[in-house]
Amino acid sequence: MTLARQWKTPARAMIAAAALFASTSPLPVQAQSAAPDVLTALRQRPPQDEVIYFLLPDRFANGDPSNDHGGYAPERLKSGFDPSDTDFYHGGDLAGVTQRLDYIQGLGATAVWLAPVFKNKPVQTHGNYTGAAHHGYWITDFTAVDPHFGDEAAMRALVEAAHARGMKVYLDIVANHTADVIRYRECPDRPCEYRSRADYPYTRRGGVDGAAINAGFDGRDFSRLTRPDYAYSPYVPAGEETAKVPAWLNDPIHYHNRGDSTFAGESSLDGDFAGLDDLLTEDPVVIQGMIDIFGGWIDKYGIDGYRIDTARHVNPEFWQAFIPAMLARARAKGIPNFHIFGEVYDPDPAVTARFTRADAYPAVLDFPFQKTAVDVASGKAGTDALAKLFAADAIYAKGAETAAILPTFLGNHDMGRVGFFVKQANPDADEAEVLARVKLAHALMMFSRGVPTLYYGDEQGFAGAGGYGHSRQDMFASQTAVYAAEQPIGGRQPAYSTEAPLYTAIAEMARIRAAEPALRRGRQVVRAAGDAPGLFALSRIDEAGGETLVLFNTSTAEVTAQVEVEPGSRRWQAVRGDCAAEASAPASYAVRIAPLDYLICKSTPQ
Repeated sequence: MTLARQWKTPARAMIAAAALFASTSPLPVQAQSAAPDVLTALRQRPPQDEVIYFLLPDRFANGDPSNDHGGYAPERLKSGFDPSDTDFYHGGDLAGVTQRLDYIQGLGATAVWLAPVFKNKPVQTHGNYTGAAHHGYWITDFTAVDPHFGDEAAMRALVEAAHARGMKVYLDIVANHTADVIRYRECPDRPCEYRSRADYPYTRRGGVDGAAINAGFDGRDFSRLTRPDYAYSPYVPAGEETAKVPAWLNDPIHYHNRGDSTFAGESSLDGDFAGLDDLLTEDPVVIQGMIDIFGGWIDKYGIDGYRIDTARHVNPEFWQAFIPAMLARARAKGIPNFHIFGEVYDPDPAVTARFTRADAYPAVLDFPFQKTAVDVASGKAGTDALAKLFAADAIYAKGAETAAILPTFLGNHDMGRVGFFVKQANPDADEAEVLARVKLAHALMMFSRGVPTLYYGDEQGFAGAGGYGHSRQDMFASQTAVYAAEQPIGGRQPAYSTEAPLYTAIAEMARIRAAEPALRRGRQVVRAAGDAPGLFALSRIDEAGGETLVLFNTSTAEVTAQVEVEPGSRRWQAVRGDCAAEASAPASYAVRIAPLDYLICKSTPQ
């Protein structure tokens, strides 16, 4: 979840529209467990070997319509189910994901990242906005599966089915906040403004001139923090006293209680994210509580990795304790390559890299790559923007070693899809050019350093209108007017089509990546770049010194060039495209690349 997910009044399409895709019947699910050798091989794979597929269960596949209302009263504002509204539940669930694992694996994905599956408060109102927790970020019970998505058995079946196919399962987790339950007496009918630590210190009631409270509390000895009414007077409304699980989450003393974040200064850490109850993550009770919660999910299900939401809104000391505890818990479960990466929504690698140094993150989502790769593939930026981005890999905690496990991506559920960005940058482009540029963006992601992360539906050509809501299309037949009316990039296809142009293009890239170890693990060397659209070239060097050369043309004209290579790379073979069989001279290789296309050439042993 990011600052992009601000509460807002949704534009409601209340009419049932013609379905974008044809309906498909639910597929049977067979109980299965991974063979020991399959599970062992899966757990030995390093993160950089994966291709991640990120999906929102609510929007991916409805395997069990009986849970559409989640066991709540079948009323829109009680269950949150309204498949005509972009911001409400649409019916997708874990059973649906399990039924469609073959589709995901056929695309070439090796790991499935699920948006949060924990039990949520179904409907919330904040200011003028009312929406439902289809996204999963309004958690009340951190120990249970949300009933809209299934139950413990459905979760276990999904993990076991994925593991049986050699696929990993990553969970999206939240430690920054819970659902909005706590209220403040000072502002019952409006969002509360943030009140700072200086103006409202922990040791005074309601401001510096207030009565003394929490005597001796210095921010370290939390036994002295006994009253939560230093900034506001927080309380839990009647009927919600035990809404949260585990029970310690129901006590306001474990929250900052300072009002809404402005996403600047200290409020970025201590403020409520658009009203969501902001946990006091400095408190040892909160630290150990979260370790117990998410360690428990590893123990119970054998989860393979965590994407951590709102990482930048939590103090570094929390992560310094939490992350090593998760890695240790995973190792104890026999999961040595547990992949942890945090969401730090910022296009500046100096910002994202800090979290691998100060906060102990092994990796973070590569937002700088997202912006740069999309700008380059769209023709908005010269290819030297990528060269500058990769040069900054040195500032991550372990330099290129850390950069190798950064999940790279092109769009997501908050900012919008790559198809939207490409169209936005090229309003006069025809369909063929848009399709070519979106393919090229995926190639930049699939063959450069990092862990490629596909956003569900991009392979079907979804583009949307960007931002919150409009980038969360249903994969199944949609009753949401704006989704049903969309004309996908590459043309309309049946639901879950494996013949869609982008599906087949991405699947080809994934097959190449899987077959060529250098494209997953090889040391990256940028070979050519320029200040305008055109040639971008990089080599991936394997441990034995072999070289795989990847060449991109981001312009609409053919590119011919001499590209520097290793002096020993004399003979070459084509992995994709037309590659010269011999170097022109030691350390120089001639290339010809069609407009908006890419080549992959591999040196052969001498």
